[in-house]
Amino acid sequence: MRIAEIYAANQARGRPTISFEFFPPRTPEAEAALFAQALPRLRALGPDFISVTYGAGGSTRDKTLGIVGRAKHEFGLEAMAHLTCVGASYAQLRGVLDEARALGVENVLALRGDPPAGEGEFRPAPDGPAYAHELVRLVRSYGCFSVGVAGFPEGHVQCGGDRHADWAYLAAKIAAGGEFVLTQLFYDNADYFAFVDHLQQRLGVRVPLVPGILPILSTAQIKRFTALCGARLPAPLLARLEALADDDEAVTQLGIEVATAQCRELLARGAPGLHFYTLNRARSVTAILQNLGLGAALVG
Repeated sequence: MRIAEIYAANQARGRPTISFEFFPPRTPEAEAALFAQALPRLRALGPDFISVTYGAGGSTRDKTLGIVGRAKHEFGLEAMAHLTCVGASYAQLRGVLDEARALGVENVLALRGDPPAGEGEFRPAPDGPAYAHELVRLVRSYGCFSVGVAGFPEGHVQCGGDRHADWAYLAAKIAAGGEFVLTQLFYDNADYFAFVDHLQQRLGVRVPLVPGILPILSTAQIKRFTALCGARLPAPLLARLEALADDDEAVTQLGIEVATAQCRELLARGAPGLHFYTLNRARSVTAILQNLGLGAALVG
């Protein structure tokens, strides 16, 4: 089923759309654990769909499509493949899309992508798209894919702090055919609400704007993630994390508490769903959905 239709159907029923994101494991052992442990546990929660990330320059192309295909055909999950412009010509991108179509994949998240490690700025491949909206148009031209795009409630890290300029770029991706938006992680809901208000009231956007949620597992890890993507840890949260230092178990519990409160407010104020960055783990997401009273295995 196309994800745009899932959001529409759930909106009509007055229920949130719940989705989980995975990344392709780097080792055979980690891949086996994903399929034997994390994916079955998260499938039991009844997500509406899952998504699978795509490495820079297509470095995980085969793994991404392989996981999406197995999720659909072996686990009965609707699944979406990420696709980026990084290092890819139009011919290479068409090759990926042809393969996805052959696998029965119906959903693609179209991203410009980040520069490869060590490169300061994005450079398009020769005969390749330079902007996400160009990739969106390519994917939509196939006529068989539902297309999602990424949004940044705090503005993209390369926009120099000009959130409104970044949100105008997002509106262009939607105008090109983006049917729903999954946001980058954030920890201050005020940023998400300002993002939604500007896009809907000022730019006339009407597609689902779905908050991305990353449960915190480690103080050092979340500091690294937020520094890389330009997201902000509010001062009170940062103080609590630093007080726990390297006690990852206590930080994980704090992460569940913070994400539960964050999700509860987001849903209460009209968010169309929740997109969880699982880091290929089930524990925190399971606990958060249990706290919220969501998930098929929890509500029967």
